[in-house]
Amino acid sequence: MPRLRHTIEQILAKLREAEVALSKGEPVAQACRSLAITEQTYYRWRNEYGGLKVDQAKRLKELERENSRLKRAVAELTVDKLIFKEAAEGNF
Repeated sequence: MPRLRHTIEQILAKLREAEVALSKGEPVAQACRSLAITEQTYYRWRNEYGGLKVDQAKRLKELERENSRLKRAVAELTVDKLIFKEAAEGNF
């Protein structure tokens, strides 16, 4: 079965539906089953997107992508610096 990717809007909608079901006294397992997600996915989404609105969640994802890009850039520059440092040590 192929893995299904949910958009931020879909995730937040499913979290709201789950909260409605839970407030009616439905167990977590049954609420997750009705939403076609696993309990683990529900808890992970709740931890990550718990009280966020759609625009806040989008901004969070955007910042995470930017942070990842910057970390890769720093790693590449660190490697370059070490290479230059090794090369300079050999010349003296």
